Amino acid sequence: GSPISGPYGAQMAGPQMAGPQSGAFPGGFPGGPAQMAGPPQKKLDPDSIPSTVTTDKMLLYNTHVIEDDQAKRGGQVYVTNIRGQVPPLVTTDFTVQDQGNASPRFMRCTTYSFPSTADLAKQCKVPLAAIIKPFATVPKNETPLYIVNHGETGPIRCNRCKAYMCPYMQFMDGGRRYQCGFCSCVNEVPVQYFQHLDHMGRRMDLYERPELSLGSYEFIATLDYCKNNKPPNPPAYIFMIDVSYNNIKSGLVKLICEELKTLLDRLPQEEGAETSPIKVGFVTYNKILHFYNVKSALAQPQMMVVSDVAEMFVPLLDGFLVNFQESRAVVNNLLDQIPDMFADTNESETVFAPVIQAGVEALKAAECSGKLFIFHSSIPTAEAPGKLKNRDDRKLVGTEKEKTLFQPLRGVYEQLTKDCVAQGCCVDLFLFPNQYVDIATVGDVPSHTGGSIYKYSNFQVNGQQFVSDLRRDVEKSIGFDAIMRVRTGTGFRATDFFGAVYMNNTTDVEMAAVDCDKAVTVEFKHDDTLSEESGAVMQCALLYTTIGGQRRLRIHNLSLNCSSQLSELYKSCETDALINFFAKSAYRAMLNQPLKTVREILVNQTAHMLACYRKHCASPSAASQLILPDAMKVFPVYMNSLLKTPTLVGSTELSTDDRAFHRLLVNAMGVEETQVLLYPRLIPLHTMDVSSDAIPAPVRCSEERLSESGIFLLENGLSMFLWLGQACPPDLIQNLFNVPSLGHLSSEGCDLCASLSVQLLIVKQKDRSEMLFRQHLVEDKGLHGGASYMDFLCYVHREIRQLLT
Repeated sequence: GSPISGPYGAQMAGPQMAGPQSGAFPGGFPGGPAQMAGPPQKKLDPDSIPSTVTTDKMLLYNTHVIEDDQAKRGGQVYVTNIRGQVPPLVTTDFTVQDQGNASPRFMRCTTYSFPSTADLAKQCKVPLAAIIKPFATVPKNETPLYIVNHGETGPIRCNRCKAYMCPYMQFMDGGRRYQCGFCSCVNEVPVQYFQHLDHMGRRMDLYERPELSLGSYEFIATLDYCKNNKPPNPPAYIFMIDVSYNNIKSGLVKLICEELKTLLDRLPQEEGAETSPIKVGFVTYNKILHFYNVKSALAQPQMMVVSDVAEMFVPLLDGFLVNFQESRAVVNNLLDQIPDMFADTNESETVFAPVIQAGVEALKAAECSGKLFIFHSSIPTAEAPGKLKNRDDRKLVGTEKEKTLFQPLRGVYEQLTKDCVAQGCCVDLFLFPNQYVDIATVGDVPSHTGGSIYKYSNFQVNGQQFVSDLRRDVEKSIGFDAIMRVRTGTGFRATDFFGAVYMNNTTDVEMAAVDCDKAVTVEFKHDDTLSEESGAVMQCALLYTTIGGQRRLRIHNLSLNCSSQLSELYKSCETDALINFFAKSAYRAMLNQPLKTVREILVNQTAHMLACYRKHCASPSAASQLILPDAMKVFPVYMNSLLKTPTLVGSTELSTDDRAFHRLLVNAMGVEETQVLLYPRLIPLHTMDVSSDAIPAPVRCSEERLSESGIFLLENGLSMFLWLGQACPPDLIQNLFNVPSLGHLSSEGCDLCASLSVQLLIVKQKDRSEMLFRQHLVEDKGLHGGASYMDFLCYVHREIRQLLT
C-alpha cells in the first residue's frame, strides 16, 4: 500500500482548509542566511544585487512569506468587525467569522486603505480594485449565509442610490429615520421596520437582523425583481455531444454517455431536498442536429433531426426537457444507444453556432434559464452560421497584428452572446482538439455567459481529468440569470469590470450563470475626495435565480480605510489581489495594443509603484538598495511570472489556441486561483514523514531546489507534475507507486494518479517531457523568453533608480 495514494487528494482539499488552493504549510519563518541561500554568487558587482530590507544580501522568497503568514495567522479565527483590516493570505488556512464586513472568500482588495484623493492615487499608481467571488464556497465550519424575508414589501433600500439595508446605515431620530452610508441621503424607516434605539443610538434588534449586523446575507426577492413579474421556473441542463468521426473513434462519446448515467443522479439540490429540480435534455450533432424525446411515458427515446442549420428551431417542446428521476429508464436507454447509433459514422465536419442557438431556443420555449454542456472537438467548418476557417498565423507573433489572433470573430457569435445572456443561458465548453479550433472565437460565448472552458489536447491521456472536471462542473453550486451591481460611497465609483460577464451598460454586470469559482475584478476611480473619517464603503448586490427557481438577492458589504498618507496604502496592500488585477487588465489590453507595449506598461507600473514607496515612505538609504514595502516584497516574483505566461510571452513555439485558452481562463479567476497559477506549489515528497499526514512545506519554484535523489510534486491548480530525480531510491518509488523501479513507471495506471482530480504527468529527470515541467519553475529563466526572478529584480531596480534621479 502506498502511503499517499489514498488520502492525497483529500488532504489537499480537506475540510480544515481555507479554500481549494490553500495547503497546510507547517513551520515558521526560517531565520538566517543559511536557509535563504539564493543562487550561487557569481562575481557580481555587489551593487547590482538588490539587497532587500533584510540584512544579508539575499532575495526575499515567496515561500518564506507564505510560511511566515501561515505561522502568524494560520489556524486562527479572522473576525470581520474592523474597517480596513487586511486579511490573511489566500495560502493561509484560517476561519472567518462575519461581524459586519464580507469574508475575504467573497471579496478581496488590492489595498485596504484607499488614498483620499485622485492625485495621491495617480502619484502611487497602485490600482484600486476588488476581486469579488459572490458565490464562493463557504467551508463546513463557517456559518452559511442567512436568508432574510421581508415578505410582500421586499428588501429595504435607500430612496436615492438604491443601496440595500446594511450595517453602514446610521439610524437617527429615535429610530424613525436612517442616513444612507453610501450617498448620505436621509430616509424614512418604513412603519413595519421601525425599532427603538438604545442609548448608543443602535437599534435594539441589531443582532437579530443579519442585514444590520453582518457583511454578507441574502434577501428573498419579490416579483418586481423577476422577468415579466412572474416567478421563474427551475433551470435546465442540456447536454450537447459532438458525434463526429473523431469523437466516436476515440471512445469519447461512449465515455460521456457512461459518465452521464451516474452524474444525472448528482445534479445540484436545494438544502434538504430529495431530488434535483433541474430538468435535463440531450442533443447530438455533427453537421446536423439530433434532438431526443425522452418523455417518461415512452418505451424508447425518439430522435428528431434538424438539418437546416441556418434556420435553427427546436423540433419538439414536450419531452425534450425532463425530470431525470421520472424519465430515468428512457434517458439511460438513450445514453446506451448513442455510441452505437453513430458507430459507423464517417462524418468529420461539425457546426457550432447552431448548437448554441438550439440550446437557447429550447430554454426560451421552456421559459427557463439553464446551462449548455457542449462537448466539441474540431473547428466548425461545415456550411452554417458561425462557420470558421483556420486563421492561425504564427508569423503575426511579435508584430502589430498579433492582437488579431486573440480577437474573437464578431457577427454571429456576438449576437449569440446577447441571446444567451437575455435568456440566462450559460455555456460550458469541453474541447477535445487535435489541431487549431480558434478558441478565441469558440470560447467567446462561454466567456461572456459565466461559463467555463475546458481543454484536453490529448483525450487518451486526460480521460481521468475530464471525468473529474465534468463531475465537478455538473455538481457545483450555481445561480442563474444573474445581474450584479457594485455601489460605493461618495468620492469614488466602480469604473471597470473584468470577468466571464456581459456588460450592456456601464453599471450592470450580467451573468447568465454564476458559480462558486467565478470571480469579477472591479476597478475603482476617484470622482472626489474621500473622507478619512468615514472611509470607503462598497456593496455588491447580486440578483439571481436559485436552482429551485427562487429569485434572491445576495449582498456583500465591505468597508475600507482612507488616508492622505501613502504609507498607509502601502502597508495595507495585498500582492495576490494586485497580481489578479494586473493579469486581467493586461489580458484585456492585449486585444488593442501590441504585446510589447502591454509588457512595457506592466514593468513600468511595477517600477512606478515601488519608486513612489521609496521616495515617500521609506527611510533614506543608499541608492544601491532596493527597498520594497513589506506587503509587496514578493510582488516582483509574481509580476515576472505573469510576464512569462504563455499568453504574454509571445513565442512562435507556443500554440495560439493555448495562449487564447489561458487568456480566457485567467479572466474568470479569483485571487486563490491566480496566486497558485503564477507561483505553483513545489513540494518535496521525499521529505514526507510516512507516519504523518502532513504535506511537506513547499520550496521555491526554482531548478536549484530540485535534487537528483528527490521526488517533487508541482501543482498550479490546472496541472500536476511529479518530477523524479535520476537517483531517487527504488524503495521510495516502491512506496509511492507500487512498482519496483523508475523503469516500470508510466503516467497511466499508477494508483497515485487515479486518486487525483487533476491530471498528473510523471516527468523523469532529463526526459523530453521535462520541458513541460520546467516552464512552471517561475523563478528561473523562461523557456520561451522571459527573465529569471533575479534578473528581473535587477532590471526593476535600475528602472526605479532612473525614476528617482
